[in-house]
Amino acid sequence: MSQMMTVSSLNTKIKSLLEATFMHILVEGEVASVTYHTSGHLYFSIKDKESSIKCVMWRSSVSKMKFRIEKGMRIVIEGSVGVYTPRGEYQFYAVKVEPYGQGALALAFEQLKERLKAKGYFDAAHKKSIPKHIGKIALVTAKESAALHDMLKVIEKRWALVEVCIIDTLVQGETAAEQIANSLYYADTLGVDVIVLGRGGGSVEDLWAFNEEVVADALYKMKTATVSAVGHEVDVLISDFVADLRAPTPSAAIEMILPDVKEILYTMDELSQRYTHTVKHTLQKKIQFLKHNEEMLFRSSPLRRLGESQREFDRLEEELKRVMRYKLESFELLLPAVKKAFDQNITFVLQQKSQELEHLSQKMQLSDPKQQCKKGWAQISRQGNPITLSDLKENDSFTIEDATAKIDALCRDKKIY
Repeated sequence: MSQMMTVSSLNTKIKSLLEATFMHILVEGEVASVTYHTSGHLYFSIKDKESSIKCVMWRSSVSKMKFRIEKGMRIVIEGSVGVYTPRGEYQFYAVKVEPYGQGALALAFEQLKERLKAKGYFDAAHKKSIPKHIGKIALVTAKESAALHDMLKVIEKRWALVEVCIIDTLVQGETAAEQIANSLYYADTLGVDVIVLGRGGGSVEDLWAFNEEVVADALYKMKTATVSAVGHEVDVLISDFVADLRAPTPSAAIEMILPDVKEILYTMDELSQRYTHTVKHTLQKKIQFLKHNEEMLFRSSPLRRLGESQREFDRLEEELKRVMRYKLESFELLLPAVKKAFDQNITFVLQQKSQELEHLSQKMQLSDPKQQCKKGWAQISRQGNPITLSDLKENDSFTIEDATAKIDALCRDKKIY
């Protein structure tokens, strides 16, 4: 006869049997449902064509996952079968989840990449340009790393004038991502021109800190231009997509952002020669222009015109003197003949004038009042008007005038004959 047992004892025996039989096993299937609980625990189920099983993953194991499981994803889970005794339900307790046929890190990388891309972290419009002239640079890397040594070596070789701030940080391990983010935020407060996030090569696990979302958030929020210089050229990380510039190696980052002092000196020498040539050419043109203006000014100068007028006056004066000398010499040759003719003319004129003078003298003597007036005769006038004696009246004043005298008289008595 069968032994009777309670439900609890049955579930307990089943629990002991299942947990002892199915320990540390691997199960592959398709995710049928998934719930990320606010408590941090993960509840999901997987299925194949014929059946399904419920799964649970506690928060401590979920925090170690690099990717998120999604409905329809094919996965491989590692764990044990357990029974929830109060309800008599069994489920799979997962401690590790891997994507089927694909590494967990690779899947986590693609998931984060797509999520950040959708948020605009990779947009070119958000990228800041690297300054052309860098005076101060921050290197965020491990202080004793080969990457830092290589970067400092290139800085010394290419452009030793730059001021370097070294921000020591972990670049590998579970806490590295958080430290890298905090170091980036600190570097952003130093007033540098560019921040270089650097690390040498390594495995995918070694470089994983630069694929964490916390680092991507820090790079996206930077006010200073950033350069991701992690690993080797073949290594592509999330930090490469978010940073303003991606460099294949830490050394290459310095070569990309800092000028080569030799090239600068060569360029300066070339520019100096071009500048000297340009200055000489410009000076020659200015000198020619100045000479031309000086000549134009001299041509229009009052002093020059005055000088030309003075020279013209001197020339005319000399010409006048020459002409006068010529004329005088000519006149000197003609002087004897002219003198003879002059003497003859003078003699002739004098004779004529003497005859005229004699004629006029005779005529004047004939016209002399003294000669014309007879003795006893005089001219009578009243108030300057000649009158006859018959015109006078008694008590009239009148004047009697002849060639030799003038008398004022008064008519005291008048008789008419």
